[in-house]
Amino acid sequence: MKKIVRILVWCLFTPLILGLAGAEPTSTATAASGAPRVFLLDGKYLQATRQRIQDGDKSLAPAVARLEQDAKEALITGPFSVTSKKLTPPSGDKHDYMSLAPYFWPNPDTTNGLPYIRRDGERNPEIGRISDHRTQDEMSGTVQTLALAYYFTGDDTYAAKATQLLRAWFLDPATRMNPNLQYAQAISGVNTGRGIGLIETRSLTQVVDAIGLLAGSKSWTAADQRGLEDWFSKFLQWMQESTNGQAEAAAKNNHGTYYDVQAASFALFLGKQELAKKIVQTVWTKRIAVQIEPDGRQPLELVRTKAWGYSNGNLSGLMMLAVLGDDVGVDLWNYQTKDGRSIRKALDYLVPFGLGEKKWPYQQIGGWSPQAVFSSMRRAALKYSDAPYRAVLAKLPEVESANRNNLLGPKPAEQKSAKR
Repeated sequence: MKKIVRILVWCLFTPLILGLAGAEPTSTATAASGAPRVFLLDGKYLQATRQRIQDGDKSLAPAVARLEQDAKEALITGPFSVTSKKLTPPSGDKHDYMSLAPYFWPNPDTTNGLPYIRRDGERNPEIGRISDHRTQDEMSGTVQTLALAYYFTGDDTYAAKATQLLRAWFLDPATRMNPNLQYAQAISGVNTGRGIGLIETRSLTQVVDAIGLLAGSKSWTAADQRGLEDWFSKFLQWMQESTNGQAEAAAKNNHGTYYDVQAASFALFLGKQELAKKIVQTVWTKRIAVQIEPDGRQPLELVRTKAWGYSNGNLSGLMMLAVLGDDVGVDLWNYQTKDGRSIRKALDYLVPFGLGEKKWPYQQIGGWSPQAVFSSMRRAALKYSDAPYRAVLAKLPEVESANRNNLLGPKPAEQKSAKR
């Protein structure tokens, strides 16, 4: 199970996102082309990968074996629920999601420690007293693992377990989560929840993709599909209309980016193509033009104590939005403001530091991880196929043959045959 959680945590800020299925949604959650209806995964590539597995492509065997190993471990986990936490939200309803702000600590200048004060980048272990965030992330990662294993192997055992976990988190009256984050990332002595807490549900974008992978399973029913669509419809409405949701939408840094990722992804899941397109179109002026300098720096992330991690995290979110943009006909990959701000510039700025060619000049507490930019580099190479990117890729380590990334999307060398 620890392995699954590690995979999930990696995926949250360096997602293996390489494309989208281009077909319109259908009531059965399956794309008309036969590819799975997914949004942050490449449906057509997944379909081709499954065919290669069925045809006995031995090059994929290590990745399939590792995925199945992870899925078998997942069979003995859960179910997961917000009602399992020991503390109760201010509403008195354990079905409400609840968490504490991770970077806030007791005030040393007051007798009771209140109000808590901010120590950016330093995680207060007290947040572990409330399990909702950890439990939700584990649920999302486990469901994705099981759904992928079902899709590639056809073994309904995996789909049945994924269905059980989804029903427990979203549908079962005894254990389901209410579709809101009113009490997320509360600060002791200050408030009972904040808009910033919405970043904690970014893993739910994995869930809506997993649902598409479960289509066709005898375990996943039409009632399940309707139930999840109803839950996400209510959650998206809460995101758009609540005070906390609107505050997060207005955030200028990575929080705003990941709000857009969630809102657009959920809109596509619900068949709201025009809403998703509207959200993605605002990225030109609301995110890229505001977040990225002409030289590629991201000032709102560079002021953090983990400037490298946050710069890469926000870039990853922008690339996720670019993937969603592909599905609605909005090109974020090649967009550039008149003074040169763009996703590509943001990546170009980070690459030399990841490759060790330059020393990072900003603060980065908690250790240096150059590989944080590698997935963005590989993903960009599928969109920017010019000589500079081919040269950059040659400097990266080979992806391990057992890495599930080999099942999810094309390598840069495959890009010509992978274009849709």
